Amino acid sequence: QARPVESGGGSVQTGGSLELSCDVSLFERSDYCMGWFRRQATGEEREEIADIYRRDGTTSYADAVQGRFTIALDKNTLYLRWNPLKPEDQALYYCAAALKGLWPTCRYAVATFRNWGQGTLVTVSP
Repeated sequence: QARPVESGGGSVQTGGSLELSCDVSLFERSDYCMGWFRRQATGEEREEIADIYRRDGTTSYADAVQGRFTIALDKNTLYLRWNPLKPEDQALYYCAAALKGLWPTCRYAVATFRNWGQGTLVTVSP
């Protein structure tokens, strides 16, 4: 299974904005769901925060990030943008891709992804 490549992380002040990118050129089929996950501390499980369906652009967000985060797909680049940053956004961020197939929503599909990349680290300073 192909491995996505994330970029764009760094150190940002609380209240600032940030955009992460992920090269998803290896996932071109229209039936792919793309998602962003984060791991807020070592040993914690990754949590899904947003996903998007390539075929029709349908998006969904976790309750914790609704209203602050935006997921977008521009051909072969997946983006995650948010403003304002909060201290709890400090995490290692990963992108994922999986075929929707018979799954009822993209949230189910991307939950099956296992071939994680290195992720990109976001550090939020006071």
